[in-house]
Amino acid sequence: MSKVAIVTDSTATIPKDIMEQYPLWEVPLVLIFGEETLEDRVDIQPSEFYDRLETDPIHPTTSQATPASFQKIFGQLLDEGYDILAVLISPKLSGTVESANQVKAEYPDAAIEVFNSESIVMGLGWQALMAARAAKEGASLAECKEVVEKAKPMTGVIFAVETLEYLHRGGRIGGGAKFLGTALNFKPILEIREGAVESVERVRTRKKSLARVVRLIEERIDGRKPLHLAALNANAEEDARWLLDVGCAHLNPDEKMYTDVSPVIGTHVGPGVVGLAFLAGM
Repeated sequence: MSKVAIVTDSTATIPKDIMEQYPLWEVPLVLIFGEETLEDRVDIQPSEFYDRLETDPIHPTTSQATPASFQKIFGQLLDEGYDILAVLISPKLSGTVESANQVKAEYPDAAIEVFNSESIVMGLGWQALMAARAAKEGASLAECKEVVEKAKPMTGVIFAVETLEYLHRGGRIGGGAKFLGTALNFKPILEIREGAVESVERVRTRKKSLARVVRLIEERIDGRKPLHLAALNANAEEDARWLLDVGCAHLNPDEKMYTDVSPVIGTHVGPGVVGLAFLAGM
């Protein structure tokens, strides 16, 4: 039986020390500051990025993981005898799946599957991690794909933002939603729904918005167990750790994790974003 490698992308935000425990590899998306091109979570880390975001007069842009990046990692893994399952960011948010499929076509006889998570950050991360855990236990490529197919509808991401300006600027959310967040200084709450960023509701203060995230997660999981819960931090560590503590107290997860939002995601959501991503029921 062939061994299986799980490939995800840098927007999954899985902590590096966790990734090292599994047959799990990461392809970077691309961050662009003017003429400077950086690989997400390789050439620039979250803490460095948010410092630069505050001081650099150039606002960064982003690009999908390149075919060259997939060519490098797929080629290496195939040479080492792996079958490959790539679990990637929603195509509604990035062209990364397209890049992976382009490279897959160059290996028509290889065992490569490209899977659309319809998610991002640890909504994507939990799917990839569950597949990697199965692969480590000796699951086949087909069995690993079954794992992510089962996990996909059981994941969710809900987050609170300080402003919708960054999402609106990057075209990740509509103009009507931008107004929703600016009116009377309300704090928007958003979620990933069917692979896109969608508005949930608005709350008047920051603390109330964070507490509301926990309640919304509780509604979404509807008592399903086991529960895997991850806090998401975009340069708001105190709030993110508070949110994880409160989430754990209310939801009693079987597994918890604290993660830093990658620079590419930070470009689109802006500083101050915190949230929770879950996998419930497996």
